[in-house]
Amino acid sequence: MDGIYIVNKPKGITSFDVVAKMRRICETKKVGHAGTLDPDAVGVLPICVGRATKVIEYLMEEDKAYHVELMLGMATDTQDSSGSVLYEKPVTASITEIEETIKSFVGESMQIPPMYSAIRVNGKRLYELARKGLEVERNPRAITISQIDISSINKKDDKVIVLFDVDCSKGTYVRTLCNDIGERLNCGGHMTSLTRTRSGPFKLEDSFTLEALEHLKKGNDLHSAKLSIDTAVLYMPQVYVKDKEAKNLKNGQTIQMENLQTGLSRVYHENGAFLAIGKTVLQNNRQALKTHKWIDIT
Repeated sequence: MDGIYIVNKPKGITSFDVVAKMRRICETKKVGHAGTLDPDAVGVLPICVGRATKVIEYLMEEDKAYHVELMLGMATDTQDSSGSVLYEKPVTASITEIEETIKSFVGESMQIPPMYSAIRVNGKRLYELARKGLEVERNPRAITISQIDISSINKKDDKVIVLFDVDCSKGTYVRTLCNDIGERLNCGGHMTSLTRTRSGPFKLEDSFTLEALEHLKKGNDLHSAKLSIDTAVLYMPQVYVKDKEAKNLKNGQTIQMENLQTGLSRVYHENGAFLAIGKTVLQNNRQALKTHKWIDIT
């Protein structure tokens, strides 16, 4: 069952709930997800099964894309519609000012994580402290928003509803982005809907609902939804090694090779089997390949 399943997470359950359901569907405990989605969020949740759990850390590093609904004119304590209202203000900005303000968040910036998040501070998760009415200082984190495309801006009673798509780096809190947009416009704002449309190379149109995966399992066709482990790291250059070299790598030895690219690479046996994540190093002033993480799905 080693492989990756792209699940379209439904609203109302946690990412760990999806993992639990996939453990039952795949009949194995070795299951993990590659990037938490809040219970109210939907969309792409890569699920790694068996040896594919070894590539979760690389998937977590990948950029994400989201379709977002933002309400301007109201701020909440959770920065989304699940929280309590902190304040409401009229939206006085023009459509052009709203567009320009949203677009101003494109680029590199420092973002303060929300109190309602799973980040640990002194061994406690922030949301645990927030539920007790406590607020602690959070260190800003570097994020990159590479693109924002606004699809609509509409007045709804005394509020403004904005729909936009955003491409961003790992660790970006989109609900905090919505909150910060509202603060910059001096009217408050919160996220009312979130769909993850892409996680790394995996897109929403290629995902499966849990019900669809259940149906495939009943028909003994679950493998048709499974992606190979190396699809998670196709951005890495590939290297092919012979049988003896593969054994040396497995035993922790380095092998001298030419024309290696710097950094990490996908290592394959000459028969096409995906073996490992390799790393280029210098040995006696010559390029060499060593195992960064052994996977071996043979």
